[in-house]
Amino acid sequence: MKVALLLLLSGFGFAQSAKPIFPQPLSPRLANYQIDVTLDPATKKLNGRETLTWKNASSDVIRELRFHLYLNAFRNEKSTFMRESGGQLRGTTIDRNEKENAYGSIDILSMKRRGSGNTASETLVYQYIQPDDSNASDHTVIRVPLSKAVGPGETITLDLLFKAKLPKIFARTGFSRDFFLVGQWFPKIGVYEPAGTRYATVGQWNCHQFHANSEFYADYGVYDVNITTPKEYWVSATGLYQSEKLHQNGTKTILYHAEDVVDFAWTASPHFEVINDKWKRPSGGEVSIELVMQPEHRNQAQRHIDAAKAALAYFDKHLGRYPFPNLTIVDPPLHASGSFGMEYPTFITAGTVWAMPNGARFPEEVTIHEFGHQYFMQLLASNEFEEAWLDEGFNQYYEGRIMDETYGPHSSQIDLLGFRMGDMESSRDGYVHQNNPAIGSSFGNTWQLPDGQYGVLTYFKTATWLRTLEGLVGSPVMDEIMQTYFIRWQFKHPNGQNFIDIVNEIVPKRLGSKYGADMNWFFKQVLYGENVVDYSLHSLKNKTLDKKKQTIVTIRRSGDGMVPVDILVHFDNNKEVTLHWDGKEHQRQFTLTQNAKAVWATVDPRQKVYMDTNFNNNSLTLEPSSAPAAKFAAKFLFWVQNWMQWLAWLA
Repeated sequence: MKVALLLLLSGFGFAQSAKPIFPQPLSPRLANYQIDVTLDPATKKLNGRETLTWKNASSDVIRELRFHLYLNAFRNEKSTFMRESGGQLRGTTIDRNEKENAYGSIDILSMKRRGSGNTASETLVYQYIQPDDSNASDHTVIRVPLSKAVGPGETITLDLLFKAKLPKIFARTGFSRDFFLVGQWFPKIGVYEPAGTRYATVGQWNCHQFHANSEFYADYGVYDVNITTPKEYWVSATGLYQSEKLHQNGTKTILYHAEDVVDFAWTASPHFEVINDKWKRPSGGEVSIELVMQPEHRNQAQRHIDAAKAALAYFDKHLGRYPFPNLTIVDPPLHASGSFGMEYPTFITAGTVWAMPNGARFPEEVTIHEFGHQYFMQLLASNEFEEAWLDEGFNQYYEGRIMDETYGPHSSQIDLLGFRMGDMESSRDGYVHQNNPAIGSSFGNTWQLPDGQYGVLTYFKTATWLRTLEGLVGSPVMDEIMQTYFIRWQFKHPNGQNFIDIVNEIVPKRLGSKYGADMNWFFKQVLYGENVVDYSLHSLKNKTLDKKKQTIVTIRRSGDGMVPVDILVHFDNNKEVTLHWDGKEHQRQFTLTQNAKAVWATVDPRQKVYMDTNFNNNSLTLEPSSAPAAKFAAKFLFWVQNWMQWLAWLA
């Protein structure tokens, strides 16, 4: 055992002091961690000491604590994660025949409650529980009974020793050769929800098992983390670098400090090339950008930096201020592709390959997407186990907005060899081109969504109905909705109803009764329901009656989704008429009397109803058209897009 590890486990701390980041706390800071951790690159193991200070912010008396032990998801084939995923996630599969042990685990060696005054510390005993299923082999959640309860407003301090084995990277965390992405790696307390928090009707611990299609939920806190590695390793992490201390045994300890964050992750490798830059906010101040690259990807560094700056500027203008002084972007090696596209506070991973052409904007897409999680995972700490759409779906929607504005609405994702695809339309394609778009609701526990549809429902469908909401209410009102949501709920735990309440507040205030007393009819269909929207221009006819020219326009609703739509009719004298329909009937006929003949007509000419599953049937023309060729080109491009989607699949 190395000297540094012996010192760590014997209680000797590396007394490196951290500089405060914010003059006043931005969050409640309920779960605060001091962690010393040592990485052994040869064995892929961590040895750690953790001090957790947790505050009971409720009016309840807490008689037990609950913790996540996420790394136990990779302990064996029997965990709930492995059973659900089959050892495969995001296109990467665990190699059970690896020479190095591909599995991972975490064990708490001791847990003690600190005494107060003359009271001695108390050794605590824990037990594994399975709050979501009956799988007794799943060890990702523990309960810790307390002999002395934690009263309202009181604080408890625990000292833990733990050891962990990192898995071979195939799902978010672990090692690949001498590259390490260390996420969800320490014993992490769950969230206690008093009655009235999110959907809680009574006080409860919200501490789910680690599922294949779930991410995370945690309270805000302050982290001081000492990371010990071989001295030749570069280390980057959540928060701000504070100091470095070299040891005689060839290791070093680096201190990182983070405030008002819900998690802490880090990376280590001897091969990184580091590029530093800054984004200067127009209103003053700046954000430092640290890009940690693979040397063979060095020529793509500016692409990552420019994308990060575009995202920073767009969110700053349209949603809210990014409060942290820094952002770290990690470029993993290709052999660690299971770590592509991950998000942690102030710390994200991107993903690219050597010689990625400029017209294939996947490095930009991943960078923008993962940065967006700083808002919907970190600043708005929603429960990703239960309402992943509040993070992934909202983020996918903003990814489309930023990519399309920055790189062009019809070429933002790919503009290569004559093929073009926009990011927002790519999300729509991911939803509408399902064999049956009525595949399920986006709402609900992620592990209970229809099999194989997590990505479609959480990312693509949500982004598409958000774009539809924007089309209906207009971009200025949509921005007001999102800004209000951000201001009210940042550094808190919002739920879906909180967002809907804001929509129902803002829309009538700005648009009156245009869409009724509230927008519940919309969310009933797009979020809680499986309704499919498909409007078509069924027929367009001109006739003369009593020497008057008449045009008869017939529109049909094929799906069960009902959304107000516009119809634009163009006449041969270049005049146009816009009709409005509430979209509720299965068929509606309009008769127009004009001193002209209709040439063409279009349902939803501005594509406000982005959820419409078939844009090709929205128009009819009485003149020759190149529509068949256009339809063929669109379908071909869709298949090209799907072929490349493997790289664009994000966290």
